[in-house]
Amino acid sequence: MNEITWDDFAKVELRVGTITAVEEFPEARKPAFKLTVDFGECGVKKSSAQITDLYQREELLGRQVIGVVNFPRKQIGPFFSECLVTGFVDAGGAVVLAQPERPVPNGAKLA
Repeated sequence: MNEITWDDFAKVELRVGTITAVEEFPEARKPAFKLTVDFGECGVKKSSAQITDLYQREELLGRQVIGVVNFPRKQIGPFFSECLVTGFVDAGGAVVLAQPERPVPNGAKLA
């Protein structure tokens, strides 16, 4: 594991957002959804998320997630991902979403 400084960590904009749309992403090499996430003052951003093992489209709508909002856009097939929705890999290799344990305003920064 590489050690980082506080200044390194402070550069990462980890913000809370609410998923407002979920689309299938059949062109992705690994199963994924195209998410639209409202990050409040940080804007509405799109993300490709490999979370199909544990989540269905309908249960993701309205869910708050934690995302990195200051990465540059990344092209994934025909889609441009504008943020990274975060999660943890479980023992079976599936991604479990990182999310606040109670509602907070969209755009709130991880403290």
